[in-house]
Amino acid sequence: MSAKTLFQKIADREIPAKIEHEDDRCFVIHDIQPQAPVHLLIIPKKPIPRVALAETADEGVLGHLMLVAGQVAKKLGLAQGFRLVVNNGPHACESVPHLHVHMLAGRPMTWPPG
Repeated sequence: MSAKTLFQKIADREIPAKIEHEDDRCFVIHDIQPQAPVHLLIIPKKPIPRVALAETADEGVLGHLMLVAGQVAKKLGLAQGFRLVVNNGPHACESVPHLHVHMLAGRPMTWPPG
C-alpha cells in the first residue's frame, strides 16, 4: 500500500488545516502559502494523482470540484471574480501528487499567467 498524500492526511484529520467546505466527495482548505488574498485548494477525497491520470469514472468528481468552486465563491462574496488553476506535472509546479484545484481571488489577475 502506498503512503497517504498530504491531502489524505488532512482529510483524515491527521494534519490540521483551515477547512472552508467539506462534503462526501471533496474538501476545500486555505492554502498555507497564499499567492492571493484568497487562495483555497479544492481537493477530491479520492486520491487522483493528477488530472492527466484521471479516469472516465472520475468525471463526476471532477465536475463536482467546479460546482463547489462556484458555491464557495458565492459564500465568500467573490463576485468580482476568481481564477481556477490545476497544475499537472513538474513543469507546471505540481508539488503534491493528489489532484487539487487552486482558487485565487481578492485581487486583479494578470494575463498571461505563469
